[in-house]
Amino acid sequence: MTHKIPLSTVPDFDPAEHLKDEEDIALYLTLVLEDGDPSELAHALGVVARARGMTEIAKISGITREALFASLHLDTPPCFEIITQVYQACGVKIPLMR
Repeated sequence: MTHKIPLSTVPDFDPAEHLKDEEDIALYLTLVLEDGDPSELAHALGVVARARGMTEIAKISGITREALFASLHLDTPPCFEIITQVYQACGVKIPLMR
């Protein structure tokens, strides 16, 4: 017999809470890059920025906090300039794909 669980009782999952160090971030971004979806990369950088501290990343990148949230959302077409500023502010180095 199948037991149904109400969706309202399932806790929210926030991947930012699980990115504890550089290794976690590198692995997460590597998996996203392998998928090859630019929208997902923008979203993943948003997750990394939240893990690092969105306010701090906004300061370093020179982009307002509100613009970061808006730009790094799955429903927003990714902007290469914003993506570049964010990954540089996060200290992320994206390796060349082979």
